[in-house]
Amino acid sequence: MEVIELPKQATIEPLLKRLNEIVLDKEQQVKLSLACLLARGHLLIEDLPGMGKTVLAHALGGALGLQYQRVQFTSDLLPGDIIGCSIYDRNKGEFVYNEGPVFSQLLLADEINRATPKCQSALLEAMEERQVSVEGTPRNLPEPFFVIATQNPSEQIGTFPLPESQLDRFLMCISMGYPNREAEIALFRGEDRRRMLDDLKPVLEPFTLVSLQQQVEQVTLSDAVLDYLQRILEFTRSSDLFVHGLSSRAGLGLLRASQAWALLHGEDKLLPGDIQVVLPWVVGHRLAPVAGRMSAERIGDEILSKVNVE
Repeated sequence: MEVIELPKQATIEPLLKRLNEIVLDKEQQVKLSLACLLARGHLLIEDLPGMGKTVLAHALGGALGLQYQRVQFTSDLLPGDIIGCSIYDRNKGEFVYNEGPVFSQLLLADEINRATPKCQSALLEAMEERQVSVEGTPRNLPEPFFVIATQNPSEQIGTFPLPESQLDRFLMCISMGYPNREAEIALFRGEDRRRMLDDLKPVLEPFTLVSLQQQVEQVTLSDAVLDYLQRILEFTRSSDLFVHGLSSRAGLGLLRASQAWALLHGEDKLLPGDIQVVLPWVVGHRLAPVAGRMSAERIGDEILSKVNVE
């Protein structure tokens, strides 16, 4: 596909504006979500029911012009319900493969932690390799391909915790939080969000999104910034705060997410501040604190307080 150079801010600002009209008082979460997708990552949104997780996911799919499908994860969901299966066709006298909803540019995995671990694992290959293997045959997924998953807090009834291997496939894990007073009143007075989603027209086309993803990789990296990033990884591996440190794959994810954040703000080179902003949301779900559960913000603060910019 030919890469078309686009004026970054002229392309991104209308997209952010439209998303913020639908998801009120969540400018940071909207930017983080978009940075995650520009970095070719998958997004996990964790919060209480009714906080706007699914609305944000639908808004991203609609505004980016992606062909998307939603799967409601439940305890009786089967892997074949996601990746598809072969069904015997009496007319043809043979088994015919029927694609599952994973064959879409954006898969909305709603309440992913309400499905069993066996069903959750059906997404592992898709999220890592951008393909699925059915009956020994690999089948490529569309380009681009993203998974946006929502999950309820693990202490709620009927949830299955995501295994570490599954969590690591998500580049970012964010939470929505309660809206402020003004935004909530505007929500009460305004148009129904579901109706707004039905009327949402694409702001970008998929080829434009691919072009922006390639521009993310062109954000300049200096030796000093790469050294800072590596020292963050090294700290998590040697610190007694965490059960285990960050992997090299986590480091690459942090790098790409930081570059995407820089691109969103019209920067052509990566700065330490870009890494610091996205750090909690990239590493918070990957690190297990020794002292018990910590919020992503606190994990980020602990790391940044110990690793100085030189």
